[in-house]
Amino acid sequence: MWEYTDKVREHFLNPKNVGEITDADGVGEVGSLACGDALKLTFKLDDEGKIADAKFQTFGCASAIASSSALTEMVKGLTLEDAAKITNDDIAQFLGGLPKEKMHCSVMGRDALERAIADFRGESVEKVVEGNLVCQCFGVTDKEIERAVKENGLSTIEDVTSYVKAGGGCSQCHDDIQEIIDSIQGTKKPARKKPEKLTNIQKIRLIEETLDREIRPELKKDGGDIELVDVDGDRVMVNLKGACATCQASQVTLKEYVEKRLHEFVTPTLVVEEVRQ
Repeated sequence: MWEYTDKVREHFLNPKNVGEITDADGVGEVGSLACGDALKLTFKLDDEGKIADAKFQTFGCASAIASSSALTEMVKGLTLEDAAKITNDDIAQFLGGLPKEKMHCSVMGRDALERAIADFRGESVEKVVEGNLVCQCFGVTDKEIERAVKENGLSTIEDVTSYVKAGGGCSQCHDDIQEIIDSIQGTKKPARKKPEKLTNIQKIRLIEETLDREIRPELKKDGGDIELVDVDGDRVMVNLKGACATCQASQVTLKEYVEKRLHEFVTPTLVVEEVRQ
């Protein structure tokens, strides 16, 4: 489904610094199990004020594990001032690159580090995570989206979703995300055309065609498969099979891959749900 570098594979298969420092000087937590990704980062300083040790605990995909592992290696020996300069792109480059769809994992690592440093300095989470909530599904604020767009040169809603996950759920925040992109770029794009109204038969046929042509072949490369169970309005109920059925990151696959492909080739209002049989 995605091409990973040898370094990503190494940090996923043999992650470094897994665990938690019980007497940590700084603790940073980001994400949530409900969103499919969660990370807890802890660090300990030495007598010179440099990071002597860093550990992580994460729930997520291979990229999340690899990014977290890489980050703990990167910060060791750094002062907090130098560690605070690490960007999500630095983490991705350390790993030899990440698929665009997985860049949010490097952003999650950067955010956890910032919160851990803020925790050591006695700063509140609210000071680190400021702004107005834009994406209800993943709890992403306008300031987080603005930062991702500016730092990474993002130009589309799909780019924003790849970096901070905003817009990857119900799609109701897409207009707000587009406004943020336009305001930063100083341009106003023409209003997007509403998708053509599909009959139920047309919708089901397009969904089946997209599963067969775009989705199923990629899942099978990793030993997985997918079966269409039912379509109820905009709800698409599927059953993951093979390796996908037991994968801890199955919900991420549904939202970040299956649902996005159906949005692209069928209609952006579809919501994919897993039905176990």
